[in-house]
Amino acid sequence: MSGTRGKYVPPAIDQSAFNCPHCEALAKQYWFSVHAEPLRRDDLPTRIMEDDVKKAKIDQITDVREREKVRTWFNKMATHRPFLDREQKTVDFRLYNLSVSHCFNCSDVALWIDDRLMWPRRGEAPLPNLDLPDELRADYDEASTILDLSPRGTAALLRLTIQKLCMHLGEKGKNLDDDIASLVGKGLDARVQKALDVVRVIGNNSVHPGQIDLRDDRATAEKLFGLVNLIADIMITQPKHIDEMFQELPEGARKAIEKRDKE
Repeated sequence: MSGTRGKYVPPAIDQSAFNCPHCEALAKQYWFSVHAEPLRRDDLPTRIMEDDVKKAKIDQITDVREREKVRTWFNKMATHRPFLDREQKTVDFRLYNLSVSHCFNCSDVALWIDDRLMWPRRGEAPLPNLDLPDELRADYDEASTILDLSPRGTAALLRLTIQKLCMHLGEKGKNLDDDIASLVGKGLDARVQKALDVVRVIGNNSVHPGQIDLRDDRATAEKLFGLVNLIADIMITQPKHIDEMFQELPEGARKAIEKRDKE
């Protein structure tokens, strides 16, 4: 999947297609109303742990289809994630303002209370560049979830994200200013250098006394997400796409280019 995106449609209760909060693809979403079925007296909610799957003796079920159906159910329960059980027919009453969206692309579900996405928890920042390494995307997502609560915390996390990005690009990661200077010495695009310094300076000032106070400045913190994605696009995604296209050239053409460059 490419690290660049076209149209972005944020998840919303009044949309039948949006960027899935799980797989991030712009995809059709199927909506489900939620019903509640009462448990028998003194019963407690079902919660399956990984050890329960091992103890279930699923392999002893002789009917192949039934065995796979039970195995699938246990595996889904053991993930501790919400999922749809479409074979459950018995319902008792409808729960209003509680809804489930089901993604056509990844088949995962999201839980909504009224118009608020409750699970998975995501902030309102733009989705991260898909080519960001997993560790950096985790920091980016964490920054997104606290955008409203703490713009200062968001800025600090995004500064950490670009420090790790510099390490991913081969720098030492001990001092972000030194890493940026090193990248500049290697021919870093001036646009990227400015974007890195913006995130660096604002991130520093968010946790140290300075002239920038992000205590109530959500708008500035929000703009930093766009800069992080810009940096990732220029430094990771674009070179990746160029390398992929170069490798698709005929082998003879590639060898001729390599010979030319050595002369």
